[in-house]
Amino acid sequence: MSKIVLITGATSGFGEATAKLFANAGYKVIITGRRKERLEAFKQSLPQCDILSLCFDVTKKEEVFNAINTLPEAYKNIDILVNNAGLALGLGRAPEADLDDWDTMVDTNIKGLLYVTRAVLPTMVARKSGYIFNLGSIAGNWPYEGGNVYGATKAFVKQFSLNLRTDLKGTNIRVTNIEPGFSQTEFSDVRFKGDKEKADQVYKGTKALDKEDIANTIFSLSQLPEHVNVNRIEIMPTKQSCGGLFVERD
Repeated sequence: MSKIVLITGATSGFGEATAKLFANAGYKVIITGRRKERLEAFKQSLPQCDILSLCFDVTKKEEVFNAINTLPEAYKNIDILVNNAGLALGLGRAPEADLDDWDTMVDTNIKGLLYVTRAVLPTMVARKSGYIFNLGSIAGNWPYEGGNVYGATKAFVKQFSLNLRTDLKGTNIRVTNIEPGFSQTEFSDVRFKGDKEKADQVYKGTKALDKEDIANTIFSLSQLPEHVNVNRIEIMPTKQSCGGLFVERD
């Protein structure tokens, strides 16, 4: 029987690429997102695959639990959860940052991930089987100017992933925090609120990770034997490295 994968934020970027990879590999794939037309377009693009689309907003607790608790019987026993839904908004320094942007990042990157995880966990625990992938970021490990709340939310995801592993001891459920670096997806388009010119400048003259790089990483880890758990994996493009500490001088 095919394993079942649930992927949040599957309408673009890492989520879309990951869903496509698992679907083409013969898994039953549940794709979720807020944009119904994109979910349907994805499903229609792979007519030979077993795909169920669920349109809901991860920041809405009732929507999350209603969608997952009312899954059709054939899709209830989720084997793999990929908590991909997340975003960055703005790149302003903390004193000038938009508080609404901060709220949205906390609601999506932290609360949304918590709601989906909590909704899926009971069936995994009951079956003593499952794998949870959380999409963190190197921003949760390394600070950068303007990364204030976004980086803080990803640091939360990292620590939550480690704590989740501890809480789930004895259940055989694996948890991995995926921590991508510089990546070319719709990330910057969202961060700069549709300013395509500004977003394109982010990637000019360099080679970033692409969405397939992260999808391939998630899929490869999912194929490891059940006794193997990778707690965290930090992935940067070759063109990116740690720049060292900055010393301010008068």
